[in-house]
Parts: sequence; structure tokens; C-alpha cells
Amino acid sequence: MTTSRRNFLGLLGLGAAATAGGPLLAGCSEKPAGTGAAANLDKFAGLLPAQKDPALGISPDVKGTRPVPDGYVKYPGTLVDAITDKPGTSGKAVTAMTPVWGPAPPGYQQSAYLQAVNAELGTPVNFTIQDGNTYADKLNAMFGARDVPELLCVPGWEVGKIPRFDEAAKVLFEDLTDYVKGDAVNAYPMLATFPTGAWRNAIWNQRLYAVPNPSEGPFPWALFTRKDLLDARGLTMPKSLDELLTVAKEVTDPAKKVWAFDDVFAMIQIYHKVPGSKQGWRLKADKTPEFKYETPEYRQALEAMAKIYKDGLVHPDVVASKGADANLLFAQAGSIIFKQAGVGFWQGAQAEHQKVNPKLNIQPVPVFSAAGGDPLMWRADEPISYTFVKKGVGKERIEELLRIINWCSAPLGSQEAQLRDYGVEGKHHTKTPGGPVKTDLAFKEIANQYFFISGRNPVIGPFPDTPHFVPDLLTWSNETVKYLEPDPWDGLKLEMPAAFKGFAVPAEEKFTDVVRGRRPVSDVDSIVQEWKANGGEEARQLLAKALSEAGR
Repeated sequence: MTTSRRNFLGLLGLGAAATAGGPLLAGCSEKPAGTGAAANLDKFAGLLPAQKDPALGISPDVKGTRPVPDGYVKYPGTLVDAITDKPGTSGKAVTAMTPVWGPAPPGYQQSAYLQAVNAELGTPVNFTIQDGNTYADKLNAMFGARDVPELLCVPGWEVGKIPRFDEAAKVLFEDLTDYVKGDAVNAYPMLATFPTGAWRNAIWNQRLYAVPNPSEGPFPWALFTRKDLLDARGLTMPKSLDELLTVAKEVTDPAKKVWAFDDVFAMIQIYHKVPGSKQGWRLKADKTPEFKYETPEYRQALEAMAKIYKDGLVHPDVVASKGADANLLFAQAGSIIFKQAGVGFWQGAQAEHQKVNPKLNIQPVPVFSAAGGDPLMWRADEPISYTFVKKGVGKERIEELLRIINWCSAPLGSQEAQLRDYGVEGKHHTKTPGGPVKTDLAFKEIANQYFFISGRNPVIGPFPDTPHFVPDLLTWSNETVKYLEPDPWDGLKLEMPAAFKGFAVPAEEKFTDVVRGRRPVSDVDSIVQEWKANGGEEARQLLAKALSEAGR
């Protein structure tokens, strides 16, 4: 599965589908629409930075089975300065845009966090914070106007939906290849620690156009449950779809304002082994590409989810409104017992809400198969986002911006990482034997602003306020990783046809209408035919050609 909103928001524990934008940069090309393209990334090894191990190497407490990162339970007792000189030298404020989900953090004048980090950078970064749920709309407007900030965070899933993104990159952003390829990356040692595969995915137009933000884990989704509430009722963790639905019916009690689910359609698809590679493709036995909409597994998942809605097992606020705060309904109110979310939802929700409810115990449901045999888990281990540098800023500014990105990418064990992640001691965190614990002010002011204009060598933890989280996560992850779906197009960078991208959200909305009971299941075949005519067949031809040209 291509890097998705699910994986990006996995760091934050957020979900919901993003809106797709229309064609961008209409004046960039005389071509009326993009027909798509494919590139074999293995051919561009000479463009990649020379990878080095983190200089602050700290032995992990729990080993992750790759591509799962290692986990750390104990915070380093002694922190070091990873970067001795202030990266900013011009004093000229940097403009940057990043997303946020939930309340927007206060601006520079009202934020002790921004003031502290900017002081360390030497050159201030002025953030424009945009609602993550409408980030695509803002990107469309900016790209169409050819007006972007100096540093722009573009989530991976948005890249995949923007028609002719390679043309947009060439027009709007700097080519960073000569600044970071090979040993040139030594000028930015934190960036040199990023996995080579992450850099490989930052190639457009046969050049490096962005700094990647490597994935913290390969799983786009998990199904979480309030295990404390299950335990209180003597209910066990479900190990099959039948057990899940049985428990769901038992816990649903509208009179007590409790329902089993939020929208869990992605997990229902995973349980039915619906394909997920490259947004939903797989190969049939004859090596022909097949999209999920065309598979019997998708039809079965669709019918299963439709029945969940029909049986009244989904919280009515979720049914009625896209704006329902399912996170709070699950973690705070206990009005939802099973919630689909990115993996990162777990720690953040546990840490925040256990302060009010010490018995809170959020746990992931082990992945299982509703169709027999081993389970299947979608994979999303491409970069979760990319940081682009505005074109035309000049060589000295590019180098300064890369130094700032480098500072923001400092690893666990550094003073820089602690300030980036936890803010100022005494204001944003308190020091404990297990490490820094965030204060209420931190939850208000720190919205991963600097993280979203950087990357980092991915690790998990430590989290002293949730000491069992890292072992529990690694146990679940090391078991689940065995079932990652193989991607036939791994190593191929695909620019999907504009028509396919443009119809992606309309198609999903049509199937959502079926799931929610607003259209009959009998409409599925006609929706599939409409999808085929609106880019589906074109995409199939591109995927088949890409494999053929790669000799697969």
C-alpha cells in the first residue's frame, strides 16, 4: 500500500479520508490530463545519500522485526548536543506550512514552545498551520497559484492524488540532489541516518526533490479496543470476525449511550484480505493487475460493513456526521468500544486520558482472517510525508534550510530531540526517572510543528507516562509484521493516471453510500464499471506495463 493518510496519522492517532484535489498547475503543460508514468527507482542508486548509523547509537530495549523499528523503554540518562552550531545564520524568518488535526496550537507570540525552539535554531520558523482534514484544498490552492512557503510538508497520500505531481515538483520546488547525494549529505549528518528506501521515494523527474520523513512503522491501521471495559464485563479479546461481531452486539447499548464501533471499514477489508498495494491493487494468477473493487473479497467486506451499520452497531454521531470526534467518544467517554485508527493513536490517547481515568487500557485487537488461512495486513512503509524547499531561494538559503531540517531531525538521546518533542523543562514537561512527561501546556502548544518539516531515524518510544506501551506495541507489531502483504510493484515509483486519481474520492464516496445503506448493494457492479471508465482501465494498463518494463 502506498504511503497513506492512515500511516501519516498513525503518528498522531488520527483517521478519516482526505479529500482529493483536482488537476493542479493547469498552466504547466499543454497536456489536458496526465496519462501516468512509472520509474524503476533501482536505477537511481547514484543519487542517494550515503547512509550512516546514528552517531548517538543507543541499544534498543526491544528489537523490532524489520520493517518495524526498535523500541526504547528507558529514556537516556544523559543527553548530548548532536549539533554544536546554530543552523540558522541569516536571521531571516523561514516560512513553513504543516498540518494539524484537532485544535490549532497558538502562534509564535503566544507559544513558549515555538520561542524556545526558534531560539535554538538561530533563525525563526514562522508556521502556517492548516487543518489536516482540508489540507488537500490548501495544497490545491497554493499549487494552482504557484505560491508556496519556503518549507512545505506534503503528506505522502496527497502526493499520490495530485495529477502530474512530477511537473508540479519541477516548477515549484528546488532540486536537492547535489546537496545530499553520496557523501554530500555529510554536511547534514542527521539526514544521513535516514533509511535509503525513504530517500529513494523522494525521487521525481530522476532527481531528489524533497527530504523524506521515514515511516515509524509499516501498518496503516489497527483496530483498538477499550480492554478495561471488556475486562469489566468479563469479555475476552476477539480472535475472529464472528467473535468480534458477537462482542459488538453484546456491548452495544443505546440506552447507556454505548456502541461497538466507529467507521471500521478499512479493518473489515483487511480482515477479508482485500488487496491494499498501491491503493488497492494485486496480481491475478495470470499476472493481470486487479483492483480491490473487482474482487470478491471487497464485495464480502462491503456486505459485512453494511450489516454492521444496519444492525446499529456504529455510534450514531459517526453515522450522522463526518465531524464526530470518535477519538474522544472512544478514549474519554467510552461510548465507542472498538476504534479504527493509526497505530500512533494508542500512546497519545492512553497518555492523555489515563490522567482522568487511571483504569483506561487501550489495546490493539490481534489481526485475523475472516476468509481462512493466515491474516493479511496492508503495508504503508513508504515515507509518511515529504519536506519540499521553495524554488528560487538561492544556494545559501537552501543550505540554511537543510541545516534547519537537519536540526529538526536529531535522534533520541540528543538535547535537540528532547526540545523538539517535549519542549522546555518546567513548562512543557517534568523530569522523571523514566524521562520527560508532558504537561497540559505541552499538549496545547506542541503540535509536531518541527517534526513535520523534518524526518528522523525512526524509533519507538520511550514514553515514561505509558511504561507498558512500547513492549505491548512491539509484541503486536512483531506478530503482525509476519502478515504484511507483498507489493508486486515494490521499487517502482508510479505516477497514476490523472483520471484514476480524480475519480478516487468519488468512487470511495459511492461505496460509502452502499455501506451506509443509502444505495443498494446491487449498485456495486455499476459503480465498478464507472470506475473502470474513469481511469481504472488506464491505471491497469500502466501497472501491467510497469511490471513488464521492469522485467517482472
